[in-house]
Amino acid sequence: MSPDVVIVGAGVSGLTTAIALSEAGLRVDLLDRGPVARESTWAGAGILSLLLPWHYSEPVIALAEQGRRLWPQWLSRLESLTGLDAEYRTSGMLVMDTGEITAARCWGERYGWSVQTSPPEFAQACPPAADAIWLPEVAQVRNPRLTRVLEAAARMLGVRITPHCPVLGLDIHKGKLMAVLTPAGRVPCAQAIICAGAWSRLLLGRWALEVQILPVRGQILLLAGRPGLLPSIVYRAGRYLVPRADGHILVGSTLEQVGFDRSTTDEAGHALHTFALDSCPCLRQTRVIRQWAGLRPGSTGNLPTIARHPEVANLYLNAGHFRYGVTMAPAAAGLIAALVTGTAPMLDLTPYAWRRADPA
Repeated sequence: MSPDVVIVGAGVSGLTTAIALSEAGLRVDLLDRGPVARESTWAGAGILSLLLPWHYSEPVIALAEQGRRLWPQWLSRLESLTGLDAEYRTSGMLVMDTGEITAARCWGERYGWSVQTSPPEFAQACPPAADAIWLPEVAQVRNPRLTRVLEAAARMLGVRITPHCPVLGLDIHKGKLMAVLTPAGRVPCAQAIICAGAWSRLLLGRWALEVQILPVRGQILLLAGRPGLLPSIVYRAGRYLVPRADGHILVGSTLEQVGFDRSTTDEAGHALHTFALDSCPCLRQTRVIRQWAGLRPGSTGNLPTIARHPEVANLYLNAGHFRYGVTMAPAAAGLIAALVTGTAPMLDLTPYAWRRADPA
């Protein structure tokens, strides 16, 4: 039986969209060119917040805030369904050396966030900073474990997931998508959603129109420490430290425009390690155990496209979330599901519209 919806891309955006549509009663096929959720979803740090929220436009904040509010209950339900643990926890985030406490407090008052100064427990871990900003409500998940929860939940809800099945093209005729083309043949579908992250524009080809989604490499180091060594997430000068419950600490991340190159470099590894030790001298007790890279779906102003195609009535896009795909995922999935099912969306969809080509 042909699916109601084919979703291309089994990262966090594709998985959450598949779950939302399956729960709405649709038959969903989910295809991915490689293993499930092994690209930027697996590679990310799992911080469930904009890094400096007061720097972003209202549509980006609205989507991230909606996602942040949904995460605890939404994830708890999926963990109960699957019996798996994504390691969601509210660890807080210390923001150092920005000199932006006034802007942060104004933003906090507007959006209902607690914005404080650095708590005493950081005195032993990080050098004291008079202008440090403490955001106690910032939460995190552990991305590889989150992907296991999402994949298991999707399968249990009836989603057919086919890894190692690249989409070679789209069969579009007279403004309608007829099928997606794979090495195994045509997959007819009533509707299709592209959730292929950094590969979305490449996959769409000329049907991308003016949507700009480009790969941006991010390299991360993994340190082995002891539980509790670093009390919380730390953000400083565009980079961050993310402590896991078992003592591992992620050090990220670079922002590199190098095309689809996912290799790591010694230069980046050294710079990240130096950043970690300079920011929190307590991390001299740790050792580097791994380095990896992922390709974010870069977009102008971190603004994703969550929309129906303006020329192909049954083709949709949910991509371009840049650094915040995990943060935004439940909200973005809800918006796409509303479009597909014809229900009222949680947010105004106008800012996330598919950009048309300028007329000649």
